[in-house]
Amino acid sequence: MLIKSFVSSFALLRLGAAKVQFLGIGIAGGDFGCEIDGSCPTGSTQLPLRSFNLGGGDGEGQMKHFSQDDGMNLFRLPISWQSLVNSQLGARLDASNMAKYDKLVQACLATGAHCMIDIHNFARWNGGIIGQGGPTDEQFVSLWSQLATKYAGSANIVFELMNEPHDLDVPTWAATCQKVITAIRSAGALKQMILLPGTNFDSAAHLVPSGSAQALMALTNPDGTTDNLLLDVHKYLDEDNSGTHAACVTNNTDAFGEVAAFLRQAGRQAIVSETGAAPAGSACMQRFCEQNAFINANSDVFVGLVAWAAGSFDTSYILGLTPSQKNGKYVDNALATKCVAGTWLESSEVVPPAANSSSTSSVVSSATTTQSTSVVVGDGVSTATAVDASTPTPAPTLTTTTLAVSSGLPLPATVSETVELDAPSTVTGTIQTTATRNPAASASATQIRVTSGGLSWMAPTRMDVVCFWAVAGFAGRGLF
Repeated sequence: MLIKSFVSSFALLRLGAAKVQFLGIGIAGGDFGCEIDGSCPTGSTQLPLRSFNLGGGDGEGQMKHFSQDDGMNLFRLPISWQSLVNSQLGARLDASNMAKYDKLVQACLATGAHCMIDIHNFARWNGGIIGQGGPTDEQFVSLWSQLATKYAGSANIVFELMNEPHDLDVPTWAATCQKVITAIRSAGALKQMILLPGTNFDSAAHLVPSGSAQALMALTNPDGTTDNLLLDVHKYLDEDNSGTHAACVTNNTDAFGEVAAFLRQAGRQAIVSETGAAPAGSACMQRFCEQNAFINANSDVFVGLVAWAAGSFDTSYILGLTPSQKNGKYVDNALATKCVAGTWLESSEVVPPAANSSSTSSVVSSATTTQSTSVVVGDGVSTATAVDASTPTPAPTLTTTTLAVSSGLPLPATVSETVELDAPSTVTGTIQTTATRNPAASASATQIRVTSGGLSWMAPTRMDVVCFWAVAGFAGRGLF
């Protein structure tokens, strides 16, 4: 048995080998005037329908630009509940107001992108919490049943049940969401993604501690499956997570790391449907880019990222991503170019969904290759695995590699790892970390997967964060 040792740099890493499947920007305006108590005066609505001579920003032109020039494929289209029913709680969709909103939806669909219907009411109507003393569950279900019926035939529609619920009873809210899921599927919208938001303004920092993530991920489709039921996640970078301050005080990797660890253990996925930072200032540029690179790196659980916002906001808005016009063409600002589109376009592939099987299989390869590894692990004591592809069929099975790192180890630092393989090979590379730790990770429920074409190999591991590496002819990922 050959034993190879190598010394590695233990530092924060922006992983360029993975990216979310869906990227986009919020096309705001339908939410204008909405307050966190769920009051949304219809007179304040400014749907971005300038191209239809209906005022607001040029939502249609912006979405064409973002999709054609930046490759974006998911747009969030906020609207108030009051607008859709013309301030008549429990009423049918208002024909005139719904027709205007549908123009924006159809303009989005025409780009080929996925289009997110976002009810921007904070789980409230004029101060009353849905199902908790305010609007009844039945009134909320009626709204979504009508929307689902209208868009059941549009596979690219995404249903975001509610923008940023807060200060409510989580189990009761989850029960309300279950009724809405059932209504949407019963209306014929069987395959569209449904986003499930938690309390505390759907903040990534609170989804797990508040119990929201656990309660919402227990919800099911009418047939008992959880297909296309995703956790909805929001997070800003300013001091109080409000998105109203110019200073960015965090890159949110701790918060998103906690959500990623939960999702990985649960075998579920999420979309980050709202996040943003002020365009001005080097600190925001750096931290927003770091955050979005981290989300892309964890694309086995985060399948989408939507930044806030463009639409009817002008270019002076504090979190503005509205493109400016130059020589008759739209031009992105620096934040959109570098931290939204840039961190996505620089990545090379979409990481496939995590495998749920705990079985172990062998890679069978007729090629003779030499390994070159780049691995990401978490701090703490971990047992990792590696695969050798240096000999013809069948490829040798791996044994183990042990990495021991003190949880208090400062970054950067240096550690060494011993790789044990049952056949000669050359192993070189670096070990780096996202500094995300999941002490409760279950060894039996986690795996490493190596794939090349139709070949696949998996084995249990005990690492704490997502692991990526490149092996000549292979691509790998660790799931924790």
